[in-house]
Amino acid sequence: MENTYTYNDAFEELQLIVSEIESGQTNVDELTEKIRRASQLIAICKAKLTSSEEEVEKLLAKLAETAADEAEADDGEEE
Repeated sequence: MENTYTYNDAFEELQLIVSEIESGQTNVDELTEKIRRASQLIAICKAKLTSSEEEVEKLLAKLAETAADEAEADDGEEE
């Protein structure tokens, strides 16, 4: 799979393929190849989204940990 694709690149190409299929511009001989390519593009988009989701979850966990540490420090100062 091509790791050089950005999410936007893959999504735009996928939209183009869908548009061509929906408009009837794709003949039966090309249909299998277009569906195969669309499947690859979907996998690229899914991988990018999953990676982004994991990164966001890590950042949120780190923020929650920092906030908890600060709250503990504030509680210790008040006593």
